[in-house]
Amino acid sequence: MKAYLVLEDGSVFEGKPFGEIGETVGEIVFNTGMTGYQEILTDPSYEGQIVVMTYPLIGNYGVSDEHGESIKPRVKGFVVREFYRDAIGWQGGDDIEKYMKKYGIVGIEDVDTRALTRIIREKGTMKGVITLRENLGKEALKALLDGFNNSGAVTRVTTDEVYYVKPKCLNVAVLDFGVKKSIIHSLSSRYCNVNIFPAFASPKQVLSLNPDGILLSNGPGDPKDLLSILDNIKELLHKKPVMGICLGYQLLALALGADTSKMKYGHRGCNHPVKDLKQGKVYITSQNHGYMVDAGSLNTDRLEVTHINVNDGTLEGFRHRHLPVFGVQFHPEAAPGPQDTQHLFDEFIAVMEKHRREKQYNYA
Repeated sequence: MKAYLVLEDGSVFEGKPFGEIGETVGEIVFNTGMTGYQEILTDPSYEGQIVVMTYPLIGNYGVSDEHGESIKPRVKGFVVREFYRDAIGWQGGDDIEKYMKKYGIVGIEDVDTRALTRIIREKGTMKGVITLRENLGKEALKALLDGFNNSGAVTRVTTDEVYYVKPKCLNVAVLDFGVKKSIIHSLSSRYCNVNIFPAFASPKQVLSLNPDGILLSNGPGDPKDLLSILDNIKELLHKKPVMGICLGYQLLALALGADTSKMKYGHRGCNHPVKDLKQGKVYITSQNHGYMVDAGSLNTDRLEVTHINVNDGTLEGFRHRHLPVFGVQFHPEAAPGPQDTQHLFDEFIAVMEKHRREKQYNYA
């Protein structure tokens, strides 16, 4: 049986189906990670996207319950060069094909992922379809692509109600735009009582638990789809210490008067070099985003640039000069790795502890 990946620009790649046998449409993106395919499959930031893996062999160590970043896979489709069957997870899980069938994830293998990635790099992110139809036709393709819209992605991945993780010392409120399990673990392992709130929770609801700090999580899609919650964020950042990660960082920037824009093909992978300007060090980071904060839009009287991407010079982090507020574009929890920037959670802990000792900052 053959399967086909058809891009918005008309490019067609032939391959073989695996996982759920069927048809799916989504935004085509690529990830450069050599490991961590289960974390990628389950990362809520991939909601609505068909992920192309640039590493040529996928599936060789199976899947495990320990490595899911959410309760189920979030990708719309999975594209690989070579798929390894029958590998059982080293902690007793399934092989990846059973896992994908269980959750209805359509896959295609035996694809020239190198050539495919070059197209995405040259032409930018675009929509695409994985199908079993050999001759899809322009009208059918157009109908499928026009029927796909990834707006409202956060609504599909956020929690429906507040839940709590491991009562400990500090109280952290997490606004869930598509939070990864590893972010929750990174906080709870640092003696935090983690309270996860729906993305659209009101400031009154969040502050009712008197948290020591607020984390704006990662998530999928365009931050400007969430302009309705910027007033909520503005109110919170004048009440408590705030840390933003990925989409949360972009929303924090918008709330502070900066602007965001869509990147040509984004940053997705676990090998992106980022320079910490204060330390003068370069860290290797895990990233997954298609939008960026425009460096030129920052009010430098209020905001200080802290991190930049070594490859393309894009903004990767900032800190407020007066408020206990900061954010980074990359993923400090790093699942899959590397672990270079886990210290940012320690910095957040230190800010919250200072806030607790001093009772309040002057947030004027």
